Amino acid sequence: MAWKAGLLLLCWGLTSGEVDVQATEPETTSSPARTLNFGYVPAGVYETVAHYEPGPIGILFHMVHAFLHLVQPNPFPEDLVIKVAKDKFGAIQSEYQKPENIVLTLQVIYYELGFLVCVLLGAVFLVLMPLVGALFCLCRCCDNCGGEMHQRQRKNADCQRGLLATLLFSTCIVITAGILCSYAANQHLSSQLKQMRRLVNSNLRDVHTFANETPTQIDYLISQYSTAKKQVQFDLDNIGPLLGGRIHEELGLEVTPALDGALKMAAAMHETKEALENVSMTLEVLQEGTGKLRFSLGLMRSGLNASLDDPVCAVPGSPAATVCSSVLSSLSQLHVGANYSQLPDVAPQLEKVDEALQTDLSDIVQKGFASFNNTPAMVVDQTRSVVEGVRDMLDGIGTNITGFSKLFPVHNSLTNFTIYISHAHSRIEDIYPEIDRYDFYRWTACITLCCMVVMVLAFNLLGMLCGILGYDRHATPTTRGCISNTGGNLLMAGVGFSFIFSWMLMAVVAASFLVGGNIEKLMCEPFHTRQLFKVLDTPHLIMPTWKNFIPGYLYDDPEMDLTFESFYSNCKDNRGMYSALRLDKIFNVSAFLNTSVFTEDVARMIGGVKVDLRGIILLEAEGKDNLMHFTETGIGDIDYDAYLEEVNKRVTLVDLLAYAKELDAQSEQLPKGSLQASLKGHASTLRQIHTQQVLPLEQSLKYVRARTTFSQSIRKLQTTTRELPSKVSSVLSTIDAAQYLISHNATYVVSKQTEKYKQTIIGYFRQYINWVKASLTLEVAPCKPFSNIVDTMEIVACSFLMDSMNTFWFGLGGATLFLLPSVVLAVRLAKFYRRMDTEDVYDDFETIPMKTIPTYDTMTRFPRASAPPRHADW
Repeated sequence: MAWKAGLLLLCWGLTSGEVDVQATEPETTSSPARTLNFGYVPAGVYETVAHYEPGPIGILFHMVHAFLHLVQPNPFPEDLVIKVAKDKFGAIQSEYQKPENIVLTLQVIYYELGFLVCVLLGAVFLVLMPLVGALFCLCRCCDNCGGEMHQRQRKNADCQRGLLATLLFSTCIVITAGILCSYAANQHLSSQLKQMRRLVNSNLRDVHTFANETPTQIDYLISQYSTAKKQVQFDLDNIGPLLGGRIHEELGLEVTPALDGALKMAAAMHETKEALENVSMTLEVLQEGTGKLRFSLGLMRSGLNASLDDPVCAVPGSPAATVCSSVLSSLSQLHVGANYSQLPDVAPQLEKVDEALQTDLSDIVQKGFASFNNTPAMVVDQTRSVVEGVRDMLDGIGTNITGFSKLFPVHNSLTNFTIYISHAHSRIEDIYPEIDRYDFYRWTACITLCCMVVMVLAFNLLGMLCGILGYDRHATPTTRGCISNTGGNLLMAGVGFSFIFSWMLMAVVAASFLVGGNIEKLMCEPFHTRQLFKVLDTPHLIMPTWKNFIPGYLYDDPEMDLTFESFYSNCKDNRGMYSALRLDKIFNVSAFLNTSVFTEDVARMIGGVKVDLRGIILLEAEGKDNLMHFTETGIGDIDYDAYLEEVNKRVTLVDLLAYAKELDAQSEQLPKGSLQASLKGHASTLRQIHTQQVLPLEQSLKYVRARTTFSQSIRKLQTTTRELPSKVSSVLSTIDAAQYLISHNATYVVSKQTEKYKQTIIGYFRQYINWVKASLTLEVAPCKPFSNIVDTMEIVACSFLMDSMNTFWFGLGGATLFLLPSVVLAVRLAKFYRRMDTEDVYDDFETIPMKTIPTYDTMTRFPRASAPPRHADW
């Protein structure tokens, strides 16, 4: 029971005690919190590689597996094994006559049919070989069964001898292959048992690593609370930009456009003043210039009229009269085109605009911006108590989490488990000499069995060697040499030892075949296919009152969903012991952390944040009055159409340059004289008027300050006047709506952004909790060493022991079976090697010419030979 105590101690160390924390995890909500980096849990390096490659001998293992599949091709009888295991053979033995037990017995026999047939054949061999050997011996003692030392000579004797020797040699090769197979398996098992120490030691070192690293990993999980704490403190220190900034950003969607509109109106007021100043200045210049131009054109008309009073113009029908008449009719064109003097003055409107601009609306709007941009600072001032409360709570949470590791003896428990493993290791080390001693006995026994066959094999090979080397083609059966006779005797000795040893060899082969074959088919193969785990996980199999054995054994809760297969699979995937053993059922880390971290208290405290933004004034009353005063400046009363009408007119009715040119052309039609000179002088004067007066007026119309045309200023004022009431009304209503939002409806925005900020803070704790859960599931106390222990047991039992054992009986059995043909062939071949007592003598003169055979007494020539048969009898 020591190992159970150690396992329970390990579970205690991992769970830090069976603390029953009954709490439900809160619903996870999407959190805008940034992703925290908790680093990597320190992991121990496990050195055991629970994988085995047999190397070249694996070919023999595959041959044995193929043979076993041929003998037993049926799939693993899961239901049958479960029935037999539940029955424990008790009912079958005590109530075997019941129909269900008979059926169960027949199912077992059917599954084992291949093994039973092979074992039955082995039993027949086991019984018949010594019996046949005894009868054969008695028969030969009576000079039967080849026991008579007489050999008939036949014409094909050499062919028979060669054939028998070849077949016996081939049989010896097969027997040699079987013995080599058995010897290799025997040596492989011994060498792998030495390797077993390395596997066992590495597994125990991995368990030590597991026990030593687990406290470090748990301490690392606890220490990483500081990462979440630092991030929460950072967000608390920056609650102004984070919470206040978000409130400012959302309110700014309405506030900023409203203030921008007011700012644009301030700019429009300045632009209106500039346009009015442009119009006023340009109008003054134009009125003054047109006055001078009107006076100059009047003098020009008077001068031309005076010149046309010349007598030359009075001659009827003369060219001069025609020219004078034409010039006189065109004098009406020498007038100013636009009358700027009748345009109304804009000085009253400009004066009112100047009065409106005495109030700096831009500065007032900027004050509104500054007041609104002060939202983060207001949030900081109004949340100081909440922030300090959360800070104090953070320290309390850290104290609780740190105190958790001190509350339960994690380190002491795992230290005790380490001591238990060390003691177990020392006990295993004490067993190694016993294992070596028993392995030596096993190795010696297997070598002895192989030597039995090798002895027979040696007699056969030496007999054939002596028979071949001592063969004399001229010698008769009675005159064969000593070497040849020795060869025949060695072959007969091999036959005798075959009868002596074969039945013992077959007994060993049959027993090991029945045991090793069934272990391979019923344990090793199902382990690889995980069917063995399904058998072990059958409800109420091991303990009739328990559904599942592991949770019933460890936690006294057999209904828990924890099976051998799930535990092995999780450990095979190197998952944490917390998830592999379903320790959450006895200690819910999530519930503990949710209780210890006080996320609900933190949420409640942050959720109670109240931010009053009524102190924010977007636009003071002075600014609103200024906007209203701007609409009352009277710029809408200006007759912009009259301005545009006059602006679109020419400065003069006629182009003075063209008129002067025409006047020069007409003067050329006059005879030289005072009239011609006067007209040319007037043309020159017109050009001077155009250059000195008309062009400056045109430039005044075309270029005003910043190269803005006079007409553009008029149109700008006209547009501003048309849109001014609606724009001012829209700006004021927008600012009033934004002010109402801040003063009365900002609570919704504050609550919404406070909720997001709260979820950000809580999100850091949730990240920590989820990281702890994921780490416990995947990284903390990874139970790979325990699956490695199971795999190591499978490697030792199946790959080392059973594969070697099965390969041993496979080779030994094949060699033993081939002793039968070797006996027959050795007995037949020994006749051709041994020296006979009698032989056949030929005296048939019809068959053998007399001249070739000298006359002699056969009894004198062949004293050991019996009288040869006559030809008629031969």
